[in-house]
Amino acid sequence: MALASTLALLGDPPILSAQQISQPAMWSREYWANRGDIKLYLFRKNSGPASSGHSTRPILFLCHGSSVSSRPTFDLEVPGHGEYSLMNKFVEFGFDVWTMDFEGYGRSSPSAGNSNIADGVEDLKAASLIVEQETGQPNFHLYGESGGALRAGAFAVAQPASVRRLVLAAFTWTGKGSSTLTKRAESLDSYRTHNLRPRGRDAIRSIFTRDKPGTSDPAVAEAMADAELKFGDSAPTGTYLDMSANLPLVDPTKLCAPVLIVRGEYDGIATEEDLLNFFRCLPVPDREFVILPGAAHSVALGTNRSQLWHTMRAFLDMPPRLDQKPPPPTSGL
Repeated sequence: MALASTLALLGDPPILSAQQISQPAMWSREYWANRGDIKLYLFRKNSGPASSGHSTRPILFLCHGSSVSSRPTFDLEVPGHGEYSLMNKFVEFGFDVWTMDFEGYGRSSPSAGNSNIADGVEDLKAASLIVEQETGQPNFHLYGESGGALRAGAFAVAQPASVRRLVLAAFTWTGKGSSTLTKRAESLDSYRTHNLRPRGRDAIRSIFTRDKPGTSDPAVAEAMADAELKFGDSAPTGTYLDMSANLPLVDPTKLCAPVLIVRGEYDGIATEEDLLNFFRCLPVPDREFVILPGAAHSVALGTNRSQLWHTMRAFLDMPPRLDQKPPPPTSGL
């Protein structure tokens, strides 16, 4: 009787997830790819054995946007405010996660050009060679955000064998009806005549406030600015010029990979109608369109970023069709 009473007081032991019981140590590495004379910085996070570099985990490659380089976008630390690293979360979910600084951004070489979308496609081609060399895997899942979504989509058209599943976040197709691009086009002449544009702390703050203030923690913008401004207070004009004058840049009918389109509820970069028109043109039946409530342009760094984690993970971990020859496993867990 006494034993039963003691057990009742103690209650059931806490249930630990597999990750809590045994989560391999996370590690990171830096790499360099060459595109002609341009040196491109790559960054990788993974867990488990790191001796050979080869990985049996599925690879997720992340493409940053027009204004901020890779690590301040996808591996941001905001002390005291929770997890903001998309790289960390997807390593926890079982992926081998890579990102890069496109030409003229972050640690990568500047050039005489303006780092437009076509340049970004060539950067990704160079990066894909390093990824295959280091992991032994010829293809990967690809995520792009904003200008990075245009780069990712255009790369998936140009080199389809490299892309397993494609996630386009904060994407725009034709730009029709976009409040953000209408405002941006006011500086079109400057984008045409200059390869760099000013991009200081206020410009970084505006990423989080221009559509719907209150959808992100102000501390995130400050942490991002602190991390990014050490590389300078300007950014290439190429993607801004492309989005203001040269859309559309991705032909949906030529995409072969499964596609997830993610739009923040308040994102001004594209209208829902524009994105749905793109979605309807996709030839692949494995496709999803998700609107994240309470999110604006920066879905990966907003208050409700966990909704993006959930949506992406479910899409990337989609079980294979049983009526077709199954592809390689998509999850490392």
